[in-house]
Amino acid sequence: MTNNFSNIHSPNTSGGGQDDDRSWQDQANCLGVDPDLFFPERGASTREAKEVCRGCVVRLDCLEFALVNGEKFGIWGGLSERERRRLRRQRAQSTRRTATA
Repeated sequence: MTNNFSNIHSPNTSGGGQDDDRSWQDQANCLGVDPDLFFPERGASTREAKEVCRGCVVRLDCLEFALVNGEKFGIWGGLSERERRRLRRQRAQSTRRTATA
């Protein structure tokens, strides 16, 4: 599987999303960690990757980057693909409720 994670720290890489300020990446716990850890095979454990994220000072920045840029694969900001989908749905529902109120 191809992933963008290995290029995430490259200042010349464009994810195509709206988040162009990536200065937070220099402070990430995952800097220098094998990117394959964050892209486990289907059904494999995500525990180790989430441990790296757990104490990271830029975890929320990373998560927001993934949400804004539509990252569909891997662990970002300590959340799996499924967890990010759930969060996107919750945000969309909250936005709809606010708009109709």
